[in-house]
Amino acid sequence: MEAYKQEFIEFMVDSDVLRFGEFTLKSGRKSPFFMNAGLYVTGEQLTKLGEYYATAIHENFGDDFDVLFGPAYKGIPLSVATVMAYHKLYGKEIRYCSNRKEAKDHGDAGILLGSSIKDGDKVVIIEDVTTSGKSIEETFPIIKAQGDVTIKGLMVSLNRMEVGLGGKVGALDEIKEKYGFDAKAIVTMEEVVEHLYNKECNGKVVIDDKIKAAIDSYYEEYGAKNN
Repeated sequence: MEAYKQEFIEFMVDSDVLRFGEFTLKSGRKSPFFMNAGLYVTGEQLTKLGEYYATAIHENFGDDFDVLFGPAYKGIPLSVATVMAYHKLYGKEIRYCSNRKEAKDHGDAGILLGSSIKDGDKVVIIEDVTTSGKSIEETFPIIKAQGDVTIKGLMVSLNRMEVGLGGKVGALDEIKEKYGFDAKAIVTMEEVVEHLYNKECNGKVVIDDKIKAAIDSYYEEYGAKNN
């Protein structure tokens, strides 16, 4: 596993963004782990987060794209932090764009924040996590409505490795099948378990035998076999 992935896993735990225990998801599933990117709140955290995303985007999609689109609301700070980091690490200007939940009819009117998206633009979408792929159903038509646009891919921080809305393949694989672009993650849950199982992180073992058994049981029911 690449060093930046190992560092990112520990960063999620250190930031209290990735937690282990018992959680009820929006889908109703009972999960032994939960990730909340809304808990990245400090300047240092957002700086590091943007650099991890930028590294993963560059590794998976290169730099042949123009716009980084972060769906409202959590995608807004993610896109801003990442375009700043991308410029710092790779010297390329990428424009950020996000959407509003409701369009404004005055001032900076319309449904978009940040840059406009125009014919010929190549776009990478950035999100925190994709459990079922439902959010892309809302995001995809917003981007495509802006003109003759190519979506290069989707980058999330954590691949939960669960079946998507169709109930057969993983959410990220389902997105590729349905929309035709790659969906990648900085790390997968499999890599998280591999790195943290029975290992200390800041003096504490966060995935012990009990949590590991709960994760294994969860994936027996909801895991995507092809992730």
